[in-house]
Amino acid sequence: MTAVDVPEATRIFDEHRGRLHAIAYRMLGRVGDAEDVVQDAWLRWSGTDATAVADPEAYLVRVVTRLAIDRLRSAQARRERYVGPWLPEPMVTGPDVAEEVARADTVSTAMLVLLESLSPLERAVFVLREAFGYAYAEIAEMVDRSEASVRQTARRAREHVEHRRVRYDTDRATRDEVTRRFLAAAAGGDLAGLMAVLAPDVTLVSDGGGKAPAPRKAIVGLEPVAWALVTFAGRMPAEPRTEIVELNGGPGIVVYSGTTPAVALTLHLVDGAVHTIHLISNPDKLTGLRPAG
Repeated sequence: MTAVDVPEATRIFDEHRGRLHAIAYRMLGRVGDAEDVVQDAWLRWSGTDATAVADPEAYLVRVVTRLAIDRLRSAQARRERYVGPWLPEPMVTGPDVAEEVARADTVSTAMLVLLESLSPLERAVFVLREAFGYAYAEIAEMVDRSEASVRQTARRAREHVEHRRVRYDTDRATRDEVTRRFLAAAAGGDLAGLMAVLAPDVTLVSDGGGKAPAPRKAIVGLEPVAWALVTFAGRMPAEPRTEIVELNGGPGIVVYSGTTPAVALTLHLVDGAVHTIHLISNPDKLTGLRPAG
């Protein structure tokens, strides 16, 4: 690529960078891994004659998809050795994501956990089709499969997801109110207050990765989860700072020790009550969260 081509190539790549990162993150569940894949895609793009590429978006999505599939395959063995439950790295999202319910659902921690049960190819096809609406023929080119094969893979992945997914509440006002009540009760050690916002069959899944205190199995049930949250809150650093933020398109809470993020929680509601809680204390997964102001 000549020096004259570089500014135009950079402009084209930057135009698609957000979508490339969104695809990679949904496939990998790690912000850092997604950024690495996008950077690798840029290196390949910068060595390509951009003027000879008829459809830059299709080309770049194909590169990112294949890089993410390769990385996901190598990551599966590491996750089998992971200490305790593995949860995706939380990512701060804005109102633009939350307003698109279908798109927000595909980036929720609950959905990303569910996608872990798919094969790398199934996950790629599901993300490209369900989250970004690419045509089967386009996806076939991106994953180097026939269109018939992609249709079959998409159907299999969609059936797998639909069979296991829980339909969570999307009403913003309800979610915001319940999140505030949840935080006040947890921070104040108010067991009764917590139980008032939790569903009877609530589940708490914690990811400490062996690097921070966290239960190594999911906790299920109203009283066990409430007690676990009160106990966990009691172990927080002195004068912790808490923020209610939007994580992965839904309600979230980040607890800081000074300016260092110590814990991130995402809440998933059903019928106005907290049905599932994902709690991440693994410091490796919190580096991208910074306090506002």
